[in-house]
Amino acid sequence: MPIIWLNNSNKSKYMTANKRGKKELGHPIYIILENIRSLYNVGAILRTSDGAGVKKVFLCGITGAPPRPEISKTALGAEKTVDFESVDEACDVIDALRADGVQIVGVELAKDAENFWNADFSYPVCLIFGHETEGVSEEVLAKCDKKVFVPMFGKKESLNVEAAFSTVVYEVLRKYLKN
Repeated sequence: MPIIWLNNSNKSKYMTANKRGKKELGHPIYIILENIRSLYNVGAILRTSDGAGVKKVFLCGITGAPPRPEISKTALGAEKTVDFESVDEACDVIDALRADGVQIVGVELAKDAENFWNADFSYPVCLIFGHETEGVSEEVLAKCDKKVFVPMFGKKESLNVEAAFSTVVYEVLRKYLKN
């Protein structure tokens, strides 16, 4: 595949065409969305994925997939630029990514989770986000190499899944680009 350079940066920030003709960004960050029920959240996550240049988004379980008007409303065209794949079981994706040397990180309020600000990530990395109220399933959390959380300083225990996604993915990207 031909490489199309986005800028003169010495980072590996490049685009290649994937099988659907979409442009695939070169940052080594994969996303698994497990059982995200809101199509509006899915669309917003796709839009942020485009902005952050994630490699691919896996839509697992009940997570909806384009084409859907609710997704398009918040994705604003990102459903046409981000590489995504619908897969029934998140664990199947985890097994395949791990076999390719990808670090698996669950974003969840788990007892053994560490603050995402302090976490070290290995690249390529896969970030997993779960259901809006139930979170990432226990089965998927058991397969994670590590778990991270977003600290909360107000009365609520967590952010909306899209807000948490944006917060974490840009920190993971910042750490990648810094090295």
